[in-house]
Amino acid sequence: MNRRLKKSLKLFLPILLGVLLLWYSYYITSAEDREQIVRYIREADMSWVGLSVLIGILSHVSRAIRWNYLLEPIGYRSRVSNNVLIILIAYFTNLGIPRSGEVLRATALTSYEGVPFEKGFGTIVTERVIDLIMLLLIITITLFLQTDILLDFLDGRGVSMVGMLVLLAAGIFSLFLLLAFLRRSSNRWVIKAKNLVKGLLDGVMSIFKMKKKWPFLWHTLFIWACYIGMFWVIKYTVPETQGLSLDQILVGFVAGAFAMSTTNGGIGLYPIAVSGALAIYGISEVSGDAFGWIMWIAQTLMVVVFGAISFLLLPLLNRNR
Repeated sequence: MNRRLKKSLKLFLPILLGVLLLWYSYYITSAEDREQIVRYIREADMSWVGLSVLIGILSHVSRAIRWNYLLEPIGYRSRVSNNVLIILIAYFTNLGIPRSGEVLRATALTSYEGVPFEKGFGTIVTERVIDLIMLLLIITITLFLQTDILLDFLDGRGVSMVGMLVLLAAGIFSLFLLLAFLRRSSNRWVIKAKNLVKGLLDGVMSIFKMKKKWPFLWHTLFIWACYIGMFWVIKYTVPETQGLSLDQILVGFVAGAFAMSTTNGGIGLYPIAVSGALAIYGISEVSGDAFGWIMWIAQTLMVVVFGAISFLLLPLLNRNR
């Protein structure tokens, strides 16, 4: 497979998957259900939707401030206003081309703040690793809080506890075999992969060596609290979901997070994933779909509107750079 074809597949497959899932979501709902979902969306309390968007903006500002804590140890500091605009542009770009936003962030940082591309990109990779760790932590907490409910749900689907333990043991054993193989392999691609992992680990460990590690950790917790808060307040827009507790909301949040990483901005898949997760707690498909669509539309519009504005503002505010 030539490079051009691989590049095209990486670009268009997530978009195609999102379109297919949109069609599937339309196909599996009746005309009556679709009418009810649209009614829920139309009648949603805009004050809660606005609050969700505001919390999202606060998370981006916090991320912009935190970015400087990664830049300072390598001898650079960017204006927070520029960081905010660059981050919004990156999220906007990722809606169209997966992972292009990270490259654009590093390029814009080079253009407007003089940070060498490879150094700026390294801080972005470190950010992504921290985000992954935080997501895994939230998944672990969610599983701990909802163990009984989730086990009952899986048991009802024919997945036994014994089967899960066997699958987990097989996964751990396979992981050890893979690590043993990677440690002894002299294949150049394996060596490159090992060096990449080592670089990522070094980037994570560098956090604990920075002067402002506690503010960095505080901002990290604040960013993810905002992500959960954005999701939490949307429950008040749908009557049936208003009684959901925080640990129940977390199950929907985790499902939505996986959907966001599968297709461009979660297009098509996000409402399906959230609705499926909330169904565990007896939330009807219509209410679950409405919740997922309201959340997805609000956050996507936020990224599109503020991202487009940032595209215009960034060069205007940096005319002399």
